[in-house]
Order: sequence, then structure tokens, then C-alpha cells
Amino acid sequence: MSPTPPARRLRLGLPRRVFSQVLLMQVAIAAGVAVLATGLFLAPLSDQLDDQAMRRALAIAQTTAAQPRLAEDVRGTPPTPDGPVQREAERIREATRAEYVVVMDTRGVRWSHTEPEEIGRHVSTDPSEALAGREVMEIDEGTLGRSARGKVPLRDGDGEIVGAVSVGIAYDSVRARLVHAIPELLAYAGGALAVGALAAWLIARRVQRQTRDLAFSDIAALLAEREAMLHGIREGVVALDRAGRIRLLNDEARRLLGLGDEAVGHSLDEALGGGRTADVLAGRVTGTDLLTVRGQRVLVANRMPTDDGGAVATLRDRTELEQLGRELDSTRGLIDALRAQDHEHANRMHTLLGLLELEMYEDAVEFVGEVVGDHRATAEQITERIQDPLLAALLVGKATVAAERGVALRLSGRTGLPDRLIDARGLVTIVGNLVDNALDAVAGTPHARVEVELQAEGRTAVLTVRDTGPGIPEERREVVFTDGWSTKEPPAHRKRGIGLSLVRRLAERQGGTVTVGEAPGGGAEFTVVLPEALAEPGPPRPAVSVPGAESTGTVPGTGTDGAVPGTDSARTPSSPKSARAVPSAARSAEEETR
Repeated sequence: MSPTPPARRLRLGLPRRVFSQVLLMQVAIAAGVAVLATGLFLAPLSDQLDDQAMRRALAIAQTTAAQPRLAEDVRGTPPTPDGPVQREAERIREATRAEYVVVMDTRGVRWSHTEPEEIGRHVSTDPSEALAGREVMEIDEGTLGRSARGKVPLRDGDGEIVGAVSVGIAYDSVRARLVHAIPELLAYAGGALAVGALAAWLIARRVQRQTRDLAFSDIAALLAEREAMLHGIREGVVALDRAGRIRLLNDEARRLLGLGDEAVGHSLDEALGGGRTADVLAGRVTGTDLLTVRGQRVLVANRMPTDDGGAVATLRDRTELEQLGRELDSTRGLIDALRAQDHEHANRMHTLLGLLELEMYEDAVEFVGEVVGDHRATAEQITERIQDPLLAALLVGKATVAAERGVALRLSGRTGLPDRLIDARGLVTIVGNLVDNALDAVAGTPHARVEVELQAEGRTAVLTVRDTGPGIPEERREVVFTDGWSTKEPPAHRKRGIGLSLVRRLAERQGGTVTVGEAPGGGAEFTVVLPEALAEPGPPRPAVSVPGAESTGTVPGTGTDGAVPGTDSARTPSSPKSARAVPSAARSAEEETR
């Protein structure tokens, strides 16, 4: 076998680059159009030149036949080379540059001819049409060769036909005119082709810049990769055109926004119904990592303009992260409360040990009774007025956190809510967010107090949360419900500005409203009205409460005994199961607020 490798075959075909292919195709199209236009012009040009030549010959023949003495000379003189008819015919031929001017009598005998020896002979073509009184235009072959001919009858003064006049235009001159016109026509066609090639090159250059000098196969591969990437990533992608209409939605964007294929081609306001989400995606709200709420989802949006005037927006689902952040905040609060409770429990044990060592037994019994009674009273007072177990457990837990932060969390004396809530979890979320915001607002202020009021008016539940904080200025009372708006520094693990937005959305989902105003003693007052929040009254059922509860109007939360209600009372032998139920429900309610 020969060690020489086989020669590589030359591969012929279209170039791979879009620029080259577009240029080649456009030049080919321009050349084809130029050739076609030239052919379409030349095809009728020959017929037009023939027609012009025949009409010219006919016009010369008509002018010759109109000579007043010609008919008389045909009748009165013989056909001779030096006769008056021959002289007149030659004069006209030289003046018009015709090939020949032949005058004949009614027998077809020539009286004039370019070649004198032909005078007196019969014509070579049939003169019957002209002798019959009709004018004739034709291209025919004669003694002088092929020519464009015009024949007319020759009449005397009385209108009687005495002969005919035949005039010929050399066909070679017609062909010469056609051949002479071709170079000029080709020059025009070449100029048009050059202009077309230049325009094709400019268009191809523009296409080259727009396609980044890629091959068609590369573009097809990029489109396939784009489709796979858009529908495979776990972020929502929304592409907009320069008019703000949706032109692309990937699968994740459809899921997060709750849209379908019918949204493509519509504006954001038409597809999403207006609101902050539409404002963020449309660029009416600027910034990075903008928070917005769509339905029950917390989304983070970023928007990037494109070169064509449109934009691409990406969406990330932060719902789970926000829930984890709230759980972390709640866990930290519980840890701080347990740490404080452990500290106070140690102080109480030391006090109790001192009383026992001093043999002050009666004082020790009284001290233990007061401590146990205070903690049991907290849970009993809440469950007496709030008969829904989830909501009662939430307020018990919040009372413990409030006490640790030096805030008095109280129930209004008008509070009373039966255990007939249709959506207890939704109300737990609303109460938890409003109480958390109120605790943040009053923390660190003197005589800090948060008051919660829950009332049932028929099937309508009315919630009011008041605090003694700085309050909310009137001009900002609607802004506070905007997604992502907050006056507090965000924690490291999550964003702020979600709680009040969720409160409003949950209330509106149940057909209710949320308003904010000024509390009677200063501070902020949030009011939530939820129509149809309670079921119709049914057969009475036992309320979840701690045995021994007494009807009081406030929840103790100040002083040094701010331990988690029900924790110490669980150690008393009176009702261990009931006392342990409150912390368990409190943990469940804390999870609801996340």
C-alpha cells in the first residue's frame, strides 16, 4: 500500500457564512433580474424596429404616389431608364435613403428601379394587393434581398388605379439598428447589476453584523440551545419587544406568573392586570433584585434592556426562601425567649432556695403560687377570648416574645372570636405579620405597648392591631402595602417589604380590606375586615382552653416574668395535658405566619 495519504476532495457548494450566502444569493438574483429585463426588452425591440421600418416604407410610398404628375407619366411615357418616372423615383429614394422606390403599372411592369436593367420587367413579388386598392406592409424577399416593404396603389386625378408604388427599406439597416442598441442596453443592464451588487453587499454587511458572522448551522444550533436553555432553567424568563408586548415566556415564567400561551403578543398590563409585577417587568420601577408578589408567590425580578429596544426580565421564586427566613427569625425569637426564661427560672430557683434556707415556708409557697398562676393566666386569658386554637396559640407565643423585648402585648377588652373560622390559617398569617410589624415598630421605645382586637360581627371578622410607635405618615399609608417597600434594614438572609403586601393580598383574596390609620394614643392602627370569614353558627362544641381560666381583659406581658405562657404551668399536677397543648399549638401557629 502506498504511504501517501489520499488527496482531499475539493468540496463545492454554498459558503457556510450567512454574509457570504446572502451576498451570493442577492448578486445572483440581481444578475438574473438584469438578464431577464434585457431579454424582455430585446424581444419586442426587434418587432418594433421591423414595424417602424415597414411604416417608414409605407409613408414613403404614400408620399411618392401622391406626386401629381407620376400617374400621368406612367400613362403617357414608356418605361425607360431615363424616363421621368425613373428620375422622380430616384430623387425620392436618394432623399429618403430608401433601398428602392419601384413604380409599376397595372400589369406589374416596373417603370423605375434601383438597377436600370430591371425597368420594363415584371416585379418579383405579387402586387395584386396594392393594385386592388389596398395598402400593404410586409417584410419580404425580393431581387435586392430581404427588406421591409410598403406598397400603395397609384391613382390618377379621377381616382382610377393606374399602377402601384413599392418602397423597400433594407433589412440589414433594421438589423444594424438592433445590434447597435444591444451594447447600450447591456451597458445599462451592467450598471443596474453593479448597483444591485453594491446594495446586496451593503445588506449582506448589515446581516453580517447582526448575525455576528455566524453560519446558518451555527444559528440553528444556537436556536436549539436557546430553546433547551429557556425551558430547562429554573428561573422565569420574559422577553418583551420595544412596544412592551410579551414575545416569549418560558415554562417557569408561565408557572410563576400564572400565564398561558395566550399572553404572548399582549402588553404586560393586559396579561397581568396591572400592579407592581407589571410595573417591575415593564421597567416603570427601576433597580436590581426587585421584590414583587404574584398570587401566593414572592418573586425577585431583574430587567435587562436589549439592543432592539425591548427587554428581557428574569424571575426567581423566593417563596421558600422567605418562608425559611421567617422560620429562622421565629426560631431566633423563641431561642431568645427560652434564654430569658432560663435566666428568670434560675432567679426564681435561687429565690425559692433562699426562702427555704431561711425556713420561710409560707412565703415560699406563696411565691411559687404567684409564679405558676401568672403563667397559667396568660394562656387562660387568651384562650377564653380567642376560641380558635391556632390563633390562640399564636398570640400566646407572641406574648412571650413581646415580654422578652420589653413590650406589653394586650388583648382589647372587646375581643371575642368564636371557633368558626373558615380560613384559620389565612387569619393566622395576617395576625402574625401585623403583630410582628407592631413589635418591630415599638421595640426600644418607653412604655411600649401593642394591642390586638378581634371581633366577630355576624359572619365578618374584624381585626385591629394598635401600637404606640411613631406611626405612619398619611402620605405613606398606601405605599406601605407595596411589595418590597420597608423602612427597616433587611436581614442578611432575606429581603423585607413582604409582610404587609401578603396581608393585603390575603385579605383581598377573601373579599376583605386592609387600612391603616392613627391609633387613639398615637402610633399606627391597622384594621382588617374579612367578610364571610366565619361559618354559620352550628351545634355548640367545647372550646380549647386551659382549665381554671378566668375572664380578664389583658394579657400580662411586662415586668420580669415574661416567660412562655403555659411552660411552667405544665409542671403543675393540676392539668398537664391542657397546659402542654398550648406550646404545641403555638409552634404550629408560628409556622403558619411564615
